Amino acid sequence: MSATPPPVPLSGEEEAVMRAMGRLMMILPRSLDADLQRDQRMSLSEYQVLRHLSESRSGLMRMSELAAACDMSLSGMTRLAAKLESQGHLRRVPCERDARGFNAVLTDAGLARLQQAWPSHLASVRRHLIDHLNGLDLCTLAKALEGMTDPAGAACQSASHDQHDD
Repeated sequence: MSATPPPVPLSGEEEAVMRAMGRLMMILPRSLDADLQRDQRMSLSEYQVLRHLSESRSGLMRMSELAAACDMSLSGMTRLAAKLESQGHLRRVPCERDARGFNAVLTDAGLARLQQAWPSHLASVRRHLIDHLNGLDLCTLAKALEGMTDPAGAACQSASHDQHDD
C-alpha cells in the first residue's frame, strides 16, 4: 500500500480565490433572485425552469431531467411545476415511453413570461457578475468554471445566444 502524499497548502492567491468563490456561490443566486422578485415578481428558480424548457428540444423535458438541470430535488421540482402550471406557464403530461413519468412542456404563455422577465434578469446578471469581469479572458474563465462542474469541460462558444440566456 502506497503512502498518500501530504496535501499541498494553498498559496495566498489560491486561498483568496477559494474564499471569493465560496462567497460568490452564496451571494450571487440570492442577488439575482432578489432582483427578479423585486422587478418581475418571479423567483430565480421559476426563471430557470422556464429558461431550461425554452432551450430544450420542443420545449419539453422530463421532470427528473428538469429537476437535475435546475439542481432541485424531484419533489421540489414537482411543487414548482405545479405552481407554474397553475399560472399557465407549463403543462405536465405523461411520458409516452414511461407511464410512470411526466414531462414538463413550456406553454406560449410561459415563453412570453420568460421573454418579459429576461431584460430584468440580464441587467441583474450584468450588474452582479459581468460588469466585474472587465479585462479578463472570458473564454478562459468560462472553460475553467465549466471544468469545475463538467469533467469533459464544455468549450467556450462565441456564437450569439438567444435573448433568454443568462
